Amino acid sequence: MPTSDDVRRLAEQLMAELSPQQQQMFLGAIGADRSMALIENALRIPEPVVGDAPTSIRGFRVRLDLVGAKPPVWRRFELPGDLALDRLHVVIQAAMGWFDGHLHRFRTGSDPRSPYFVTPFDVEEGEDGVLEDGVRLDQVLTGKGDRLWYQYDFGDGWDHVLAVEAVLDEPPAEVRCTGGRMACPPEDCGGIWGYTELAAWVRGGCDPASVPPPFEDTGHARDWLPLDWHPDRFDVEEANTALTAVAAPVPVAGELAALREQLERGGNRALTQVLARSASPAAVEVSEADAARLIKPYLVLLDLIGDGVRLTSAGYLPPALVEQLAERTGVAGWWIGKANREDLTWPVAQLRDSARALGLASVRKGRLAPTALARRCRDQPSALWRHILSRLPVGRTEFDRQAGWLALAVVGSGSPAEEWTSEIRNLLLGLGWRVEGSPVLPAVAVVSPTLDVLELLAGKTHRGRLTGTDPAVAATARAVIGPDL
Repeated sequence: MPTSDDVRRLAEQLMAELSPQQQQMFLGAIGADRSMALIENALRIPEPVVGDAPTSIRGFRVRLDLVGAKPPVWRRFELPGDLALDRLHVVIQAAMGWFDGHLHRFRTGSDPRSPYFVTPFDVEEGEDGVLEDGVRLDQVLTGKGDRLWYQYDFGDGWDHVLAVEAVLDEPPAEVRCTGGRMACPPEDCGGIWGYTELAAWVRGGCDPASVPPPFEDTGHARDWLPLDWHPDRFDVEEANTALTAVAAPVPVAGELAALREQLERGGNRALTQVLARSASPAAVEVSEADAARLIKPYLVLLDLIGDGVRLTSAGYLPPALVEQLAERTGVAGWWIGKANREDLTWPVAQLRDSARALGLASVRKGRLAPTALARRCRDQPSALWRHILSRLPVGRTEFDRQAGWLALAVVGSGSPAEEWTSEIRNLLLGLGWRVEGSPVLPAVAVVSPTLDVLELLAGKTHRGRLTGTDPAVAATARAVIGPDL
C-alpha cells in the first residue's frame, strides 16, 4: 500500500510539471478529495498472481544472478517444485553467502513496484498481502524462461533474478548447488557500486594509495572485509555444505533457541545461519594440554594470589601483583605503560572480574581469594575448563544473557576473532537492542562478560589483538550451546 510520503512525493512531481493554471485546478480537485484518491489508486501495487499447485511435483534447474554485477555473480541450483518461497530465501542466503541480517522480498517483475509477496515482518508492520511461506516455487514458475526477482537489504538494494533453465521431470531429493561464479559481496558495502569499487581494489592488489571510501586506510579496509575475501573466489562444495547446514535447525540450548525463534519471527535468519555454521566443523576434542593453554590466564591469577591477597584501600590488586600478572600473562609485552595499576591496566582488571564471574575467585573482607572449587582443581586444567563451561554465559541482566549466548554462537561457528564483535552487534540489533541516546542509529555496544571470557581463552592477554580461529576455543563455545548443557 502507498504511504503518505509516497503520495506527497508523487503530488510534488505532478505539481512541478503543471502550468500555474493547471496547478490551481489540481489544488481545487485535491480540496474536493478527488485527485488524492486518483494518486493513491495509481500507487496501489496489485497482489502477485499465484497458480494452483500441480498434482505432481517436478523440479527446476535455475540460475540466480546478482543484478548489475560485472563480471556476473551467479549460482545454479536444482530445486524441487514444492519448495516454499520462505525456504527459497534460506537457500539463496546460504549459497550466495549472505548473512541474512536484513529484510528481503520476492517480486514477480524487475520493477521495484512489481507485485510482491509479503513476509511475517511485513504482516507485523500491518501490511496485507500474499505470504511467501504459503507459496510454492511451482506456483509462480512453470516453464523455461520464467523469472522471479529477489531483493535483499533494502538499503544496499541487492537485486537478484532467478531464471528457469530447465524443468525436470523428477524433483531432486534435496536442494543442490551445481555451479556458480564469484564470491558474494561483503554485507553493507554500499550496494553494487560500493562492491564494484571494493572488488576492483582487491583485484588490483589492495593498493594503499587508492583505498576506496569510506575506509581510512588499508588496515581499516582489511579489518572490515571478510577474512581472505576475494571477489573471484567461489567453491561449489562450500555452497553445498552451507545448504546442508541450513536444511534443518541445529539443536541448541533453550535460551539460544528462543533467541533464534524471536529473530526468525521477524524474518531475520542471521542467527540460524550462524548456528548452522557451528554444525559444519569436524568435532574437536579439547585435550588436557588444550585446556591448560586456554585457561592459562586464570591459572596464573590463581597461582599469584595463593591462598588470598589483601586488596588496596580502593579495592584494587596491589601494584606489585598487577606487574607480575601483566608479565606472566603476556600483557606487559604489548601494553603501553607501566602496567602496575589495575585501574589503568584494563586487561588485568578484566581477568580479575572474569575470574570472579566464573566462580574461581571471591572477595571477602578486603581480600581476593580462590574459591573452594578453584583450590580443589587448580592442578586439574580439564576440571577447571569444564567448570568454566558450566558457568557460561555469565551475567544476570537480560542484555548480558542475550549478548552472551550470541557470543557463544558466533565463536562456536568458527568465525575469525576479528569478526566476532561485528557479528554479535548485528545480531543484537536484530533483537532490538540500541544504545540509549546514541546520536548514531542504529548502534549497540558489544560489552559482554561472556565475550570477555572467550577472548581470554583465545589468548587476548598474550596477543592483545586477536585474529583467526582457534579450534579449541570454537569447540569450547560449541560445547556450551549444545542442548544437553
